[in-house]
Amino acid sequence: MLGVARSALGRPWRERLGATGQNRALAIAQIHGHSDLLARVLAGRGVAPQDAELYLDPQLRRLMPDPYTLRGMEEAAERLAAAIAAGATIAVFGDYDVDGAASAALLDEFLSAAGTPHLVRIPDRIFEGYGPNAKAIGELAAGGANLLVCVDCGTTSHGPLAEARKLGLDAIVLDHHQAPEALPEAIVVNPNRQDDLSGLGQLCAAGVAFMTLVAVNRLLRARGFWSAARPEPDLLLGLDLVALATIADVAPLTGLNRAFVVKGLALMRARERPGLRSLFDVAGADGPPNPYHLGFLIGPRINAGGRIGDAALGAKLLAMRDEIEARRIAEHLDRLNRERQVVEAAILQAATAQADDTRAAIVVAGENWHQGVVGLVAARLKEKFRKPAFAIAFDGAVGTGSGRSIAGIDLGKVVRRGVEAGLLAKGGGHAMAAGITLAREQLDAFRSFLETSVAEQVAAARAEDSLFVDAMLSASGANLALYAALERAGPFGAGNPEPVFAFPAHRLIDVMPVGEGHMRWRAEAGDGAGLEGIVFRAVGAPLGEALRAARGSAVHLAGSLSLDRWNGREKIRLRLLDLASAEPRRSGA
Repeated sequence: MLGVARSALGRPWRERLGATGQNRALAIAQIHGHSDLLARVLAGRGVAPQDAELYLDPQLRRLMPDPYTLRGMEEAAERLAAAIAAGATIAVFGDYDVDGAASAALLDEFLSAAGTPHLVRIPDRIFEGYGPNAKAIGELAAGGANLLVCVDCGTTSHGPLAEARKLGLDAIVLDHHQAPEALPEAIVVNPNRQDDLSGLGQLCAAGVAFMTLVAVNRLLRARGFWSAARPEPDLLLGLDLVALATIADVAPLTGLNRAFVVKGLALMRARERPGLRSLFDVAGADGPPNPYHLGFLIGPRINAGGRIGDAALGAKLLAMRDEIEARRIAEHLDRLNRERQVVEAAILQAATAQADDTRAAIVVAGENWHQGVVGLVAARLKEKFRKPAFAIAFDGAVGTGSGRSIAGIDLGKVVRRGVEAGLLAKGGGHAMAAGITLAREQLDAFRSFLETSVAEQVAAARAEDSLFVDAMLSASGANLALYAALERAGPFGAGNPEPVFAFPAHRLIDVMPVGEGHMRWRAEAGDGAGLEGIVFRAVGAPLGEALRAARGSAVHLAGSLSLDRWNGREKIRLRLLDLASAEPRRSGA
């Protein structure tokens, strides 16, 4: 596209739509009367003409299957409903990330509405690690629990759940991580277990928990459990938590997930949940809630508790109804998040210096690195080198690490093979993220195993690493009306990528560093219309250096539109993804 075979980031630019896609876009525009640009965006995301209206208005009642479609759901719902009806004490054990916190909060709210005595336990990342552990299970049993519900964890917890059985606790697992063939002693509801045929593997744990509560609520209603004194809760009011978890866990925004997020964002606009409202306020989120807010402002603050503070704060805040206490916890999480940023920056500097870009995957390790931020460091390395990356924190002979992947490489499966091969003491995850525990003497062997496992896939992914462009625009066409029209195809994120537009031959008028390592730029089209934006963490990075070098010259710009709100005014900016020279090539020496 535009003759760009190698951009500033070394990528060719290609049109997202081939001939078949262009025909699909034409049919969408003609049948439904949508603009050509919106039709191209829909067609570029695989939307068929007959599905266009449902895509623009995803309806939960049409997209959500019967919960019993999930393997093990009927047994899990029956056991949970029986415990609720009997007034038994139920223990909820959740992961320490956003998905775990949201899942635990969903169950907390439902059990509170049912008047069911219950305990919520979120493990300490540093001292307890991921998933249920024998000590915690013993404490929950001592607290009177006789049913354990693990959310966003438990699929590989054979030992701890066997211990639960010995102590008289039945166990239910509501999870979504990659599952081995042999499952623990529990009722496991996980769309990614190997014998599940539901086709719902894209759900996060909160989505699984929501479907479980739908099934449980249906049983309780049929048995006359709800009454005027104990009114049936409106489960749809929990979709804000499902939306938050779906975005934060980078689950694909397709099908049922997209319906969850659309409905959940609509709920958030009403600002009815004290915990979320307080988080939005302390984070300084402007305008209506959107995926950016959830992924980059709200999610990190909830995670901060699990990373460097009290892991239970996130789940507690999300289920809280006390306005004053919610504000206090939100402000505390905001402070923890700032501390986390300082810790992360120091480790990232050391990790980047250590990274070997000649390998297909990046594996870095450090002594006494903070375990709570290694996943974030891995994500930064993945972004910088465009390769799968692991960051591992060693404390003596044992290391705990996190990995992040690129499209096309299922890291969860690779890690499961590493566990089966005896290279990892523990490990699990999903396609884009995974966690591991390994002995120090296995570090080099793990590096070699990872290299062998992903080298071909990484080479293929990088060879196909093109920037796919939805359409070409000029600065004057990037206006508020266009942005509003495109928003109908959102929310955008994993599985439903933001539209990317190319702006041909715009002259870079100004490029200047701002803040801590960011770069502001402004360009103009031939008619004088302007376009501007800020590239974050650009100073010293390839895109930032390309901007600096091209100042004053004509360039092709590529990026996604964003809406900037300031002092009550709205303005379109371009979130720059890439650029290429538009200057004519000179011949001769």
